[in-house]
Amino acid sequence: MLNRIFGAIFDTQSTVLISVPEFLLCIGVALIIGLILAGVYTYRNRYTKSFLVTLALLPAIVCVVIMMVNGNVGAGVAVAGAFSLVRFRSVPGTAKEIAVIFQAMCAGLIAGMGYLGYSVLFTLVLCGMMLLYSRLDFGSRKNGEKYKVLHITVPEDLDYTGVFEEVLSEYTVSHELIQVKTTNMGSLFKLTYHLILKGSEWEKELIDKLRCRNGNLEISISRSETEVYEL
Repeated sequence: MLNRIFGAIFDTQSTVLISVPEFLLCIGVALIIGLILAGVYTYRNRYTKSFLVTLALLPAIVCVVIMMVNGNVGAGVAVAGAFSLVRFRSVPGTAKEIAVIFQAMCAGLIAGMGYLGYSVLFTLVLCGMMLLYSRLDFGSRKNGEKYKVLHITVPEDLDYTGVFEEVLSEYTVSHELIQVKTTNMGSLFKLTYHLILKGSEWEKELIDKLRCRNGNLEISISRSETEVYEL
């Protein structure tokens, strides 16, 4: 009776019918996988509530889509096109966020094909590696606190070319001007530098000397890793 209710009106002899218990089992496993992924991602990572909810639900969504495609090549191509459109409706995220989203989609795809054991195994292995890499700070730069992004606001009548070079050369290993833009209706310029400080203890002294050259206008300095987008 349930199979009749939930069967498609276009079912044919070649269509593989998914029973209600099988459907619920796959959805349940996919939801558990999503919760595992979301829980692991909270370890030593910055995140938002919306991102975690999306991560928890994404495997189940992909799982349902794959089950409904059910071997139909045309439907599979249409689904791939629909998923590609999502990319253009979202804000770019960090590489780690994109990787974990692909991991959730892959786990949901495996579950949707019916390989529930492989889906769980894949999730556990990848989550274990994520925790290990986070614990070991894999890929982090040595002395990462010395890598800074510096913003200096200067008045429009100040020729900023080379005016800060002497101070920056004194306190940094290297520095590079990467952006100049106007602000406050064109009455001010905002300069953006990438720096590697000689020592983090010189940060305040550097800012004090820069203030003497930019007319005591706004100066901000931050770690380069903090400038990320939110999904």
